[in-house]
Amino acid sequence: METVNIKINGMPVEALKGSTILEAAKLAHIDIPTLCYLKGINEIGACRICVVEVKGARSLVASCMYPVNEGMEVITNSPKVLDSRKKTLELILSDHDRKCLSCIRSGNCELQKLCKDLKVEDEGLYDGARTKYEIDSSSAHMYRDNNKCILCRRCSAVCENTQGIGVIGANERGFSTNISSAFDMGLGETSCVSCGQCIAVCPTGALMEKDYTDDVFKALADTDKYVIVQTAPAVRAALGEAFGLPIGTNVQGKMVAALRRLGFNKVFDTDFSADLTIMEEATELLDRINNGGVLPLITSCSPGWIKYCEHYYPDMLANLSSCKSPQQMFGSILKTYYAEKNGIDPKKIVSISVMPCTAKKFEIGRDDQDAAGVPDVDISITTRELARMIERVGLNFLSLPDEDFDDPLGRSTGAAVIFGATGGVMEAALRTAVEVLTGKELPSLDFTEVRGIKGIKEATYHVAGLDINVAVASGLANARELLEDVKSGKKSYHFIEIMGCPGGCVNGGGQPQQPATVRNFTDIRAERAKALYNLDASMPLRKSHENPAIKALYDDYLGKPGSHKAHELLHTTYVKRSINK
Repeated sequence: METVNIKINGMPVEALKGSTILEAAKLAHIDIPTLCYLKGINEIGACRICVVEVKGARSLVASCMYPVNEGMEVITNSPKVLDSRKKTLELILSDHDRKCLSCIRSGNCELQKLCKDLKVEDEGLYDGARTKYEIDSSSAHMYRDNNKCILCRRCSAVCENTQGIGVIGANERGFSTNISSAFDMGLGETSCVSCGQCIAVCPTGALMEKDYTDDVFKALADTDKYVIVQTAPAVRAALGEAFGLPIGTNVQGKMVAALRRLGFNKVFDTDFSADLTIMEEATELLDRINNGGVLPLITSCSPGWIKYCEHYYPDMLANLSSCKSPQQMFGSILKTYYAEKNGIDPKKIVSISVMPCTAKKFEIGRDDQDAAGVPDVDISITTRELARMIERVGLNFLSLPDEDFDDPLGRSTGAAVIFGATGGVMEAALRTAVEVLTGKELPSLDFTEVRGIKGIKEATYHVAGLDINVAVASGLANARELLEDVKSGKKSYHFIEIMGCPGGCVNGGGQPQQPATVRNFTDIRAERAKALYNLDASMPLRKSHENPAIKALYDDYLGKPGSHKAHELLHTTYVKRSINK
């Protein structure tokens, strides 16, 4: 790659030709602040926080867009630069709801940090006319507070460019500009899929998941209730970030210890029902292949993807696996099998899930998710909400001992834990399906072709005389591309895994938020996924069909995968939805 030699703050830097000043500064260990820029998603140079001086330039330039060239001399911290950034922040604050003490992002707000770094005083230097917006709480998973919006457009960019949906964008002009839906519809009236990627990239408290931690605390305090929690595989790979640990630190043991000390009656693992999902889904795949069923079979674990399919590809609903997601399967088994075995009235069980996903808040309210006549899952909270609960009660998370999940719904295999990464469901299903088809033990359990953060991955496996074509997509714009290829006949597959969030659940909309200074230069998805694959490799059992708790469930209660009872409890239906955007 061709490089150029420049100077930044007097220090020589060798940077790639065509890269930006922002990228070159990182090589010199300098973080130039930004508010709008997200690499590959929102490269518009609009916020003007990243301005720098370039020798010979007539004015300050936006470092996120300005390319480097041979001999360039850049100053990132001159009085002129710092004064410009400070004035920009003061102007932003002039039309910003400055209730920082009560804001859920206080202490983790990019705007707040910049104001602190640049010594911006909250004295209303440019105060004047103010816009006032009603908070939009129409959707099941989040609220939008435009009074805290700084018009960075990250949310609309990720919705349009990464997810290919575009239900929010800039309305009006000038001082009246605001981020909203078409015709000012509430987000719940649009074809938003509840993925929460807009929340993940918002630099302020303008977008946030609906917080149900008070409801969880209320349930825990009710002595007449039996409160049980399940945790998704991706949560353990990200929760530690909320307590200062490096991205991708596996905190499974401390997470279990924290949940136990919060007062839950049992701490179980969604990985158990991930193994259960594989038993049902692999059986469904083999049945469709052998008996002429609708192909390709498409996974149904991601509720954001399911809602997207219902809105945008209703003609392909027959391709969806009828399996409930692992979250919902767990809730179903909890309130039927587990309740019966332990003599507990299902109506007294409060089923709580901790998820990396905001769409799970929508999913628990779907029809046909109440196997015991009551909701499979009562409350779904995000990784962020769990972190806030831990902080609220004063638990010193980092000093907690490592503890194990409770039995039997805490037992799982390595196949289940990789559900949290894109390609993980596919790999887990293949480990079981191939052994069932061949009747032989796999010499290697690593299907590396479907691993990695690439948006679309394909592979063909020759199994028992059959060529099984598979594909994996993460991020809904990639899903659209893949499905269009299938519909046009350009591509033909037997099995497709789709995750609504780019990189899979590890990058879910409910995971700890990282600032742009991290997101632009660290692949968060890969680091969190690495933790899950390392955990998989270390586990004694790595195939779902070898989980003893799953075997016992079928022997004692369900009969066999795909049985009538299994369909009653573990499978669901879908609906066609209109498109409003």
